[in-house]
Amino acid sequence: MIVIPGVLGSELINPKTGETVWPSAFRTSQEGLPMSPDLAANRDDLVPGKIIETVKLARVLPEVYVYRDLLDALRRYAGYRQGDWENPGAGDYQDTVYVFPYDWRQDNVRNARELVRRIERLKSRLQRPDLKFNVVAHSMGGLIARYAAMYGDADLPEGDGPIQPTWAGAAHISKIVMIGVPNEGSTDAFATLIEGYSITEGLRRRVPLLNKLTAQDVVRTPSVFQLMPHRGAVRFLDENLQPLALDLYDVDVWKRYGWSVIYSSPDFRRNYIGAAGTDGGNGKSEELDAYLAATLRRALRFHQALDSVENSNSPVVLLAIGGDCEETLSAPVILRDEKRNRWLTLTRPREFRTSSGAKISKKQATNAMFAPGDGRVTRTSLLGETLFKHRDTQTGFTLSHYAVFGCDLHGQLPRNKSVQDNALTAIVGEVMN
Repeated sequence: MIVIPGVLGSELINPKTGETVWPSAFRTSQEGLPMSPDLAANRDDLVPGKIIETVKLARVLPEVYVYRDLLDALRRYAGYRQGDWENPGAGDYQDTVYVFPYDWRQDNVRNARELVRRIERLKSRLQRPDLKFNVVAHSMGGLIARYAAMYGDADLPEGDGPIQPTWAGAAHISKIVMIGVPNEGSTDAFATLIEGYSITEGLRRRVPLLNKLTAQDVVRTPSVFQLMPHRGAVRFLDENLQPLALDLYDVDVWKRYGWSVIYSSPDFRRNYIGAAGTDGGNGKSEELDAYLAATLRRALRFHQALDSVENSNSPVVLLAIGGDCEETLSAPVILRDEKRNRWLTLTRPREFRTSSGAKISKKQATNAMFAPGDGRVTRTSLLGETLFKHRDTQTGFTLSHYAVFGCDLHGQLPRNKSVQDNALTAIVGEVMN
C-alpha cells in the first residue's frame, strides 16, 4: 500500500542547514518558490522530509494530529508494517505500507511523475515487475495518484488540444481510495489564494507562528492554483445571488477583480518589482503578470487531463470517502464597492445591500454560497458529479466506483474511525475477492 498526504502534509527541509522549514514555529528566511513564467525553472533548495504525523508548534499550543491516526490504524489494526523505498526487504511487498511525502508547493504533475518513478524503482528492487499497489490518498494526494494512474511518467502535452489518458500507471496501481479529494477542484482553494490559509484556525490565537500560509506565500505555490475549481465547475454569484459567468483562468479577470496579492497589494507588487535592477521595474512587472498567466494555463491543462474520462469503467478502481454535512464554499459573491471604486469578492457570507437597495440576509447568502461537503471539498467535487452531468445526463455516472460519506471536517477525515474502517474494508475487499 502507498499513503499519499494532502497539501501541507509533508515536511519541507533545507538540506544545507538541516532546518525544518515546514512545519515550523517561526517564519524562516525562505521566501518561497521563484515566480517566473518558466514554471519548470521555479525551484529552490527545499526537499520533502517525512509525512507529518503530529505537529506541536509551541508549548502554548496543543498538539495537532495530522496523519498519525491513519497510519496507526494501518499498523495496529490492519497489520501493515512501514516500508523503506530505498532499502526494501525481500518480502516487503505484502502487508507493507510505503508513505510518499512530497514537496506540496510544486506542480502536481511533477509530483505524480516522481511517484511513478519511485514505484518503478521499488518494484525493481523487490524484483516484482508485476506488483501493483493500493493507494490511500488524502485531499490533493488523490489528484497526484489519479494523474499517475492515468498518465504514468508523462508530462502534460503541449498546446491546447484534447488529452487522452494512456492509463500507463495502471501497471502499478490497482485501487485509489480517495479521502476528501477535490476531483473537480475546491472553491476554498480560490479563497486561499486571496486570503491565505491557517492550519490552526480553530485555535483563534494571534501568535507569530508559521501556522498560516499568507497570501504572499500561496501565490508562489503552483499546487494551490491546481486545486481551484475546474472550468466546468466554477461558480460565482452577482449581488442578486444569480449566476455570474467569469473565466477563472483568464489573467485579465484576476486583474479586474484584484484577486491575489499580485493585484490587491501594492506593497507586494512594489517590493517584487523593486528587485528588478536597472530596467525601472517594467520588465519585472510584466514577468509577474506572465507568471500568473502561465500558472493559470498550467492549472487549466492539469484539470483537462484529469477530466478526460469517458465513464467510471477505468482500469484503476476509484473509491471515494468524504464528508457531506459541513457547509462548504461553492460560489463566491462579487459585489461593487462604489465608495472605494473597487470590486469585493465575498468568500464568507454576510448581510449586504444590492445596488438597488434590496437587502440580502446572511442566511440567504449562506444558502446560495455553500453546498454540502467537508468544509473544503464539496460532495459534488469528490464524486465528479458536474463532470459527468455535463457529458451525459442519462448515464448517472460519477467518477468513483464506490462512495461512503460521514460527518467530519476535511482535515479530520484521516482521523475519523469510520473513514479508516471504510478505507481498510475497501482495500481488504480486493484480497477477499
